[in-house]
Amino acid sequence: MADAVNDPYAMRDPRTQYPQPEFSRQPQPAPGLAAEMSPKPDHGETGYRGNGRLKGRKALVTGGDSGIGRAAAIAFAREGASVVINYLPSEQKDADEVVALLTGEGHTVVAIPGDLADEAFCKELVQRSVKELGGLDILANVAGRQQFSPSIDELDSASFEATFRTNVFALFWLTKAAVPHMPPGAAIVNTASIQAYQPSDILLDYASTKAAIVAFTKALAKQLAEKGIRVNAVAPGPVWTPLQPSGGQPQEKVVEFGKSVPLGRPGQPVECAPLYVLLASQEASFITGETYGVTGGNMLP
Repeated sequence: MADAVNDPYAMRDPRTQYPQPEFSRQPQPAPGLAAEMSPKPDHGETGYRGNGRLKGRKALVTGGDSGIGRAAAIAFAREGASVVINYLPSEQKDADEVVALLTGEGHTVVAIPGDLADEAFCKELVQRSVKELGGLDILANVAGRQQFSPSIDELDSASFEATFRTNVFALFWLTKAAVPHMPPGAAIVNTASIQAYQPSDILLDYASTKAAIVAFTKALAKQLAEKGIRVNAVAPGPVWTPLQPSGGQPQEKVVEFGKSVPLGRPGQPVECAPLYVLLASQEASFITGETYGVTGGNMLP
């Protein structure tokens, strides 16, 4: 019988499969590093096993240094895809870990740092990805900005704009640049959030961007159906990533992060990865315009 402790595919109680609150206070400057978190997030470094579902595909993953983006990049590579990851220069330490891991396993992974809030860089990122990989079949828009603000009175215009530029404008710029390079059968996977449906009072701007992403995904799916390109979104609930301790939540909420969901704990990035793989793969050939929740039991409408 498989050892459930060492085998991530063995049947286990989902409530206790990963760490549960309480956690320690662990403030970090934004955007935060997975390497500095306690406990360390599970991105599938040792657990995710591929089965060739994306063999020969060429993928660009934003936010691929840590969190859900890192989990998606690891899964894509182990499923046979060549991968470009994007991240902020301040996240180089996390990005180096991803490159070392996947390159050491024989996978093709290219790291391109830069700020997605810059339209010119978004266009450059797509062009460089196409050049490095020889094309583009998968665009996974995962990178995001989340900074809590207790009141609209304390949420200034610069911060509000920065969140929209990173979460929504960048998604638009990247998609617009990528689509001309994507063949029939290609896939775009966006990252929404349960915040689009159940917004927290302290995440006014972030929740608004995630609602915009849901609508963007549905409308774009209708546009690109005639090109044979599918567009879907994943909507995570509370997931243990650097977004949370680096200003995404107050430290008192970090301590109990995920406690209120029915499964009683935050999700781990690796628990989101299979949906990104599914939606990028040919197995999802009749799925477009949909949003899939990974929420620990806080259901989407």
